[in-house]
Order: sequence, then C-alpha cells, then structure tokens
Amino acid sequence: MDEIETTEKRIKQTMAEEDDEENEIGLVMDEDVETVAVGSEEMENLINGVLEKIERFTQQVSEMLEAGKTLFKDLSNEFEERIIGIHKEQIEKWQDEIKELRSLDAMNEEANTRLHMTRSLFQNVQI
Repeated sequence: MDEIETTEKRIKQTMAEEDDEENEIGLVMDEDVETVAVGSEEMENLINGVLEKIERFTQQVSEMLEAGKTLFKDLSNEFEERIIGIHKEQIEKWQDEIKELRSLDAMNEEANTRLHMTRSLFQNVQI
C-alpha cells in the first residue's frame, strides 16, 4: 500500500508541476486581459467532476503500476528459478558424463593391464 501512495504522490507532483506552468501562463494572460471572471456554481461543479475523474484515474494508474511491478517481480522470480533449474540439470548431466568417462577409463585401464599380462604370458611361453 505504501508503494501505491508513493506512486500517487509522484503522479500528483508531476501534475502539480504542470499546473504551476499553466498558472504562470494564466497570470500573463490575466495581466493582458485585466479582467478575471468568477466561475458559476455549475462550472465549479463541472470542474470538481473533472478533478474527481483525475483523482480516480490517478488511483487506477497507481494500482496498475503496482500490479505491473508485482507481475514483473513474480515473472522475474519464476525466470530466475527456471534458469537455476536448467543450470542445475545441465551440471548434473555433465557430472554423470564425467562419471561415465571415468568408469570407461577404469575399464580400459583394466583391459589394458590384462592384455599386457597376457602378452607377458605368451612371451614367457614362447621363450
């Protein structure tokens, strides 16, 4: 909830900065015209309606931003878990491959030793 409030504050701050710029322009125009009209009650109600729309829209935008942040955070976590899982699977495959190679090497060494012993026996028999 704090993040939504922070986002709303950022949006409102941006809107306030834009209003300040518009007010500066309005002051220049007021000086030129030299008359300031007072708005009717109906206009004030319409303006308040627009301001309420702005507030609701700002709230919706804040909620969407928070929902997006949450979604991306969840996706990021899922992505990280999946990448780590893929890494782990690949490492396990390579470790199994290393075990197989070592086993094959041991069998080859044993076969080589037996061949060497057999040659020695044949040479001794021939002598």
